Amino acid sequence: MAGSVIVTGANGSVALHAAEHLLKSYPDHTAVFTVRDASDSDVNTKKLRDIIAQFPSAKASIHELDLASLASVNAFADSFAAGVSSGAYPPLSAIICNAYYWNLVAGPELTADGYDKTFQVNHVSHAALVLRLLGSFGPEGGRVLLISSDSHWPGKNNMEKYPPSLGPDMDLLVKPAELDSADDVQGRGYQRYATSKLALTTWGYALNRYLQKQENLSKITAISMNPGNFPDSRALTRNTPVSLHELQRDVLVPQLPNLRLQMLEYINHTPPMPTLRTSAEGGHDVVELAVSPAYKGEHGFFTLLEKDVSSPESQNEATQYELWAKTLEWAKVPEDKTALHVAFE
Repeated sequence: MAGSVIVTGANGSVALHAAEHLLKSYPDHTAVFTVRDASDSDVNTKKLRDIIAQFPSAKASIHELDLASLASVNAFADSFAAGVSSGAYPPLSAIICNAYYWNLVAGPELTADGYDKTFQVNHVSHAALVLRLLGSFGPEGGRVLLISSDSHWPGKNNMEKYPPSLGPDMDLLVKPAELDSADDVQGRGYQRYATSKLALTTWGYALNRYLQKQENLSKITAISMNPGNFPDSRALTRNTPVSLHELQRDVLVPQLPNLRLQMLEYINHTPPMPTLRTSAEGGHDVVELAVSPAYKGEHGFFTLLEKDVSSPESQNEATQYELWAKTLEWAKVPEDKTALHVAFE
């Protein structure tokens, strides 16, 4: 049964293509697109609105959601849940946790909630959103798609200078020790981003475990997905040094076909999985994994549309449970604000 599909960060490079694919290939679903700025003064939100306009019969809407604010998350979740209860929206079929933040040209930033902005946007607020909306899924369940990255696995991405890690003191994830430090902002900024993706991936395993323990939510599954690396993405020009802008313009985009061939020869993967790809390819796969009947009941970790394994740290059960408890604390979701009551036992 077609339901509502929430996409966070819906005006991003991959998400714009995902939006188009969702509206074109799954027109029976109701698309709920969230962005930080819903006005047309945001050129990328205007692009999203133009895409929606191409499908006049589409059931689609754009909503403001600032993931750097738990108050904004709570307000959106309450409003959407009320809409499902009143019949304004059909029950959820999927939540696509796509929005991201990074800053490779400045030190850590604190949100109004007192958390590191990268970690809050990428992990804490998405967890809060999911927990608050689990009760808005229908009886047939659905999927929670957590957008991860190869960066979550130490040594997998050549932008890494310092490896991602969740320990030993998880409180430092929301309040980094180097908060007032200005040394190597690019290296530390990327580490914070990679660590936030590690956290989201790790948390997904615990979420699946708790969902399976509660019968009325057991048809909801969580999938963490590495959708690939995108040389044409705006991410490389947002809060990044000029050297990355030039690399994208002069090498990555014009040489993408050759780079993909070189990558295939290097990894010697059978079947081949060229993770260096276009945003359009990524947007297609994100929607397929979240909505297509072909992936009903799937859970765990995927690279592109193939089942895969995540990093050793993310698979550590003790780490998963510790992060789960800390995330509940950071996300400030009381038991009466989530349908997942077993998580509090």
